[in-house]
Amino acid sequence: MVLYEYPFNESIRTMLRLEHLFDRLGRLLPRDEPVDHHYALATLFEILDVSSRADLKSDVLKDLERQRTQFNTYRGNPSISEDALDDVIGRIDHAFEGLNTLSGKAGQSLNTNEWLMGIRSRISIPGGTCEFDLPAYYAWQQLDPAKRRADLNGWVSTLMPLAEALKLVLALLRDSGVPHKVMSQGGQYQQSLPAGRVYQLLRLRIDPALQLVPEISGHRLMVLVRLMRQDAEGRLKPAGTDASFELTLCT
Repeated sequence: MVLYEYPFNESIRTMLRLEHLFDRLGRLLPRDEPVDHHYALATLFEILDVSSRADLKSDVLKDLERQRTQFNTYRGNPSISEDALDDVIGRIDHAFEGLNTLSGKAGQSLNTNEWLMGIRSRISIPGGTCEFDLPAYYAWQQLDPAKRRADLNGWVSTLMPLAEALKLVLALLRDSGVPHKVMSQGGQYQQSLPAGRVYQLLRLRIDPALQLVPEISGHRLMVLVRLMRQDAEGRLKPAGTDASFELTLCT
């Protein structure tokens, strides 16, 4: 099954983008080739750009506090394991404290590293990091992979409290939804959302054998899914066929 996710607000949209970038970074760091570490640095700079949003840190802290309050209401419920509850709340406390102790924005200390900022200023220019433009960077790329990786891990470590908090917030959000099967009519599915209930994330799983691509739109009152199919040139066209898929709304 192919999973698609649709955020209902800007805060979750930013968190999903950062999760995507942290995942890419995690795949690039263990590799040895200089080109992989080049793209790891490029991804690091993308994370700095996305996480520079002024209210990101406070949004994540508020979400963690909301989740902690919610889980504490389950205390004394005989159908819920106290050990499991303690484990979840402990993870929330750890992520909250780690992020809360960071001064300023995530990765702020990296902005004072002149060598990194010199690379950052040229990495978006096509071919801007050639050896004749940045000889010091070229020399760094010739170092032993373990030395390059140690440098990268040192820079990335300043962002790990944010990465840990984001991972937990999104995991708890995804766990809040209950998946159910739905059927489109003529390639479209529409669902009204209950008033007074605030959803933050939609998750859609669809069988890849159907060769359908969902176009999702929605707001606090309604969700609309249009099933599309790619033509020979890769353009999306309405499929117009009935098909089933799994839908999850997360609060």
